[in-house]
Amino acid sequence: MVKFVWVALLGLASGMAGAQDQIYRCGNEYTNMPPAANLAKCTVIAHANVTILPAYKAPVVTAAPLASSPPSATVTDSQRTKDADARFILEAELRKAQSRQAELLKEYNNGEPEKMGAESRNHQKYLDRIQEMKANIQRNEADIASIRREIGRLGVAASR
Repeated sequence: MVKFVWVALLGLASGMAGAQDQIYRCGNEYTNMPPAANLAKCTVIAHANVTILPAYKAPVVTAAPLASSPPSATVTDSQRTKDADARFILEAELRKAQSRQAELLKEYNNGEPEKMGAESRNHQKYLDRIQEMKANIQRNEADIASIRREIGRLGVAASR
């Protein structure tokens, strides 16, 4: 019987300790002792397992000493190699586009290409083909201009 009394007292004591550990949420703040003025705004959290993390503190960054030359002025050997490879590829593309342009202009024949098969009987097909040739020539000219711009940008980037 004495054992039963001790167990009952122990259980009662643990229940009282749990009652003292109520956690309240007051807005974004969690506390076990809410202020009396804000008690109406606070809610009790049942079965609360709240983990408190300290606020993040950003590391202190010290200013680096200024170098004698800006970092953009130093170009590594790998960057020079990449620039040279890019220039080589762009120049090959430019030669290919220029040869294609020469073929297109030769075929266009100053707006009077030779008629093909059914075009001698159907003049509209001939006019449609001329229009398509003009569009191809203009598109190829735009390609050549963009390749030249890219080569120009590489030249500026390589000299920096």
